[in-house]
Amino acid sequence: MKAERTKHSELTFVSGGVECHAWHFTGEGDALASEAGRPVVVMAHGLAGTKDSGLQPFAEALAAAGLDVLAFDYRGFGSSAGAPRQTVSMAGQLEDYRAAMSAAARLPGVDAQRLVVWGVSLAGGHAISAAAGRRDVAAVVALTPLVDGLAAGRHALATHTKTEMLRSTVAGFRSRLGRPVMMPVVAGPGQLGAMTIEGSVDDYLAIAGPTWRNEIDATVGMELGGHRPIKVAGDISCPSLFQVADFDRSAPPHSSMKAAFKARAEVRHYPCDHFDVYAGKPWHDAVVAHQVAFLTRVLG
Repeated sequence: MKAERTKHSELTFVSGGVECHAWHFTGEGDALASEAGRPVVVMAHGLAGTKDSGLQPFAEALAAAGLDVLAFDYRGFGSSAGAPRQTVSMAGQLEDYRAAMSAAARLPGVDAQRLVVWGVSLAGGHAISAAAGRRDVAAVVALTPLVDGLAAGRHALATHTKTEMLRSTVAGFRSRLGRPVMMPVVAGPGQLGAMTIEGSVDDYLAIAGPTWRNEIDATVGMELGGHRPIKVAGDISCPSLFQVADFDRSAPPHSSMKAAFKARAEVRHYPCDHFDVYAGKPWHDAVVAHQVAFLTRVLG
């Protein structure tokens, strides 16, 4: 019999004048509760991801272990407001992440001094940046994190042709200098798209939720070039868990390891690719078990 899903409530918070939409999963039991309340996890998705696209199984597992979870959509994506739509701004997303942390700290029954920042892929990098220099962050979970956009660009040369990369770069410049140019988030090899690795279409569609759109502003490549949370990983003062997919074709595992070393992080390795950590994939259960064990140990 399939287990009943954890119920969540809906709420909004404001970031940069824009209303962002979030789900709140209340932690079960008092195993991790203190007099101040339960720890609370702030959870966000990767490139063009929405909270209804594969995050719920992670949130439910953490809530079952006794942590509250606030999963949110960035401005311009999913159920959040904001225009232009489907446009990635690294600075804007990091601002949204920090605003979500403030919103999570105000939730009833939570301990504002035991924030956990959780991110996957691109958001794994945002989680590192959001935690750096903060004393109210109790733990970091970075799942298949993208921590260095320049390294990711070099890494992409192994799976993309120069013609593919040139087409997306030209589209980005056209979008930056004129009317917005949109392209698919995922497309087949040889086609125009942000992710055109073989199998990426099926992998992303397998987790895609109702609010997800296979469309993104072509300026995303320029934004990724300046995304370098690896530079501030050494400023994390709390326990952190980096979960690295050793055969990751999207987020360079060697960069993740360098960031993990700087953060003095606990590292878990999985012999899989970028999308193999989601529900329905072979390594999802192990990934979740390691997150629960880590957070139970450092927060209990």
